Amino acid sequence: MMISILIPVAVLAVILLIIAGIKATPEKGGEDLIKNVYVYLVLFATLMMTIGGSVAVFMAAADMISPTAYYQSFEDYKRYGGMEKPNIEGQQEEKLSDEELLENYNAMVTAEKDRQIQRAQNSIIKSLGWIVIPLPVFIYFQRRLAKQ
Repeated sequence: MMISILIPVAVLAVILLIIAGIKATPEKGGEDLIKNVYVYLVLFATLMMTIGGSVAVFMAAADMISPTAYYQSFEDYKRYGGMEKPNIEGQQEEKLSDEELLENYNAMVTAEKDRQIQRAQNSIIKSLGWIVIPLPVFIYFQRRLAKQ
């Protein structure tokens, strides 16, 4: 909610700054002001993208190191999940023993943790794009600003 209010205010402030700069300075100075505002806006946007990507990479790495996934307790799994072996045509349904249930439960938990790690690895790759793509643009404009 607050961000949705701040964005139009920031855009309006930049537009007013550009208009004031154009009217207050000679023709050449107005162009320089517009160029400087553009450079600073590009620097700000690319810096925010890089910081956001860095935070996302850190969060995904934390999820990869310590995957937190919700899964049933063994008692719930025993009560509601896989109590019976699959019924093959013509065979009677058999109840699974506690050892078989525990083995199936541990396999389910391991599979869920592996799935969470795979999601975290995928998220790291996606988040690196938020660092690798805007960073060269940021460096280019920063060097260009330093030359001025």
